[in-house]
Amino acid sequence: MTVVDDRPASPAEAPRRRPNPVLALLRNSWRQLTSMRTALVLLFLLAVAAIPGSVLPQRGVNPEDVRDYFVAHPDLAPVLDRIGAFEAFGSVWFSAIYLLLFTSLIGCITPRLRDHARALRAKPPVAPKRLDRLPQHAVLAAPAGGAAAIAEVLRRRRWRVVVRGDEVSAEKGHLKETGNLLFHTSMVVVLIGVALGSWYGWSGNRLLVAGADNAFCNTQQQYAETKFGPRVSSADLPGFCLRLDDFEAEFLEDNGQPKFFNAKVTVDEEGRAPRPAEFSVNSPLRVDGANVYLLGHGYAPVIRYTDRFGRSQTSTTPFLTTGDIGITGEGVAAFPDANVDPATGRRDPDLQMAFTGLYLPTAPQQGPFVRSEFPTERNPLLNLVAYRGNLGLDAGIPGSVYELDQRQVRTGKVKEVGTKLLKVGETWTLDDGTRLEFLGTEPYIVLSVRYDPGSTLLLVSAATLLAGLMGSLFVRRRRVFFRVLPAGAVVPAGGSADPASGSPTGGSSLVEAGGLPRTDHPGFADEFAQLVAAVSGDERADERAGADRDGGDPAGAREGAE
Repeated sequence: MTVVDDRPASPAEAPRRRPNPVLALLRNSWRQLTSMRTALVLLFLLAVAAIPGSVLPQRGVNPEDVRDYFVAHPDLAPVLDRIGAFEAFGSVWFSAIYLLLFTSLIGCITPRLRDHARALRAKPPVAPKRLDRLPQHAVLAAPAGGAAAIAEVLRRRRWRVVVRGDEVSAEKGHLKETGNLLFHTSMVVVLIGVALGSWYGWSGNRLLVAGADNAFCNTQQQYAETKFGPRVSSADLPGFCLRLDDFEAEFLEDNGQPKFFNAKVTVDEEGRAPRPAEFSVNSPLRVDGANVYLLGHGYAPVIRYTDRFGRSQTSTTPFLTTGDIGITGEGVAAFPDANVDPATGRRDPDLQMAFTGLYLPTAPQQGPFVRSEFPTERNPLLNLVAYRGNLGLDAGIPGSVYELDQRQVRTGKVKEVGTKLLKVGETWTLDDGTRLEFLGTEPYIVLSVRYDPGSTLLLVSAATLLAGLMGSLFVRRRRVFFRVLPAGAVVPAGGSADPASGSPTGGSSLVEAGGLPRTDHPGFADEFAQLVAAVSGDERADERAGADRDGGDPAGAREGAE
């Protein structure tokens, strides 16, 4: 016999829709990037990436040190240069970590801000049924006024309170998450401030000698070193000029350590009358949106050279300090136009003159005269070496104005022709009849002119970051609940009202209290005991609790400060 299945065929199952692998990869990548673990890893990588910028010289800060590093390490320096180690903070790898950290922080903070805003608007939760199961629990006599009186006590102590019939729920400590979010948001703002300073900021260093003939104007050509952001050009520099009128310095007598620096200048800004101004190391000069910082000072010997034709030339050349406590200066005074025949106008390049040496503000009483004993000019002495020959100044070869090109000396194009120790007012007559006079010195200062549009933002965000960190560390989340038990209610042995078991309360009402710390809070038991004492009407206990909050227990006061 044949059995026929006349049941209707079930419809074919619809095929499952497979997720787009590209979208799934992007979604998972975004989740990984915006996790707090990734943000911490990126922050660590950013600190590691900043190490080359702290250890190796940077072109934007000191290009001379970078050049010296290439000379000292001819094999290693080109390799480091190819990976951007001498421009670490502007390199591709540092910028990539910077942008990833910026994106990760924003991705971490945004959902937490939304959740925190929702939590701030929400009311404290309903009291649990079994308060005796909470970490802190107590039963006390009901105060006059019932739940309303309990709520008033809690509000005076800055708890967020909600009353639901005979139950009071209160919570405290939302400033912990507020401080946490404030801390991380401030980190993002710090990154924004750094970016603004990097893109739109600029800086330049300049050595300025005292005197009306040595005025400095804010143009790129007059800086010894400049660093412009990618959004800044030389045309964006504000127009102002500075002239150093006087410089005051005081030092400790016992060790020569600096005690006081003060520079007096004349400021000439566009569209304004010239004005006098003063600034010091910790008090920069504010000029047309830029800050002028005083970095150092030294002396510039004034030397007059008279060539064989009787023509005199005067040079005021800064001698850079060698770094010792006595501000010993080292430099060179060059006279490339010396010994030009006035009749024919012919200049013999082999008769160019240069003088190198040391300037000692306070020279020792006896040799060797290579180091000053004190920073001020008590026994000034100029120790010079004279060179004659082709200095190479007309060859177009770049070189430093503060040192003699030793290549010319090694090749014999420049020869040493004598040495001399000179005091102020003394004259040195050389072998060819030419003369050199040491007329005195002029002070000079080292300036750093900077404009950083993100500095104010950095200052505010740094202060906010610290405030948020304090809230995150010292504030604790906690909740307390109070339930007013009616007369005749039954309180079990564990302390919870339960009509099915236990003993009756008699003719008086009781209050059952429970406390729950949301985070680790060692001082919560004491705080809960103080709340119970205040609610029960024990004035002396309440006063002791208030004294502990105000002065007796600073840690508890900080933990409860919301």
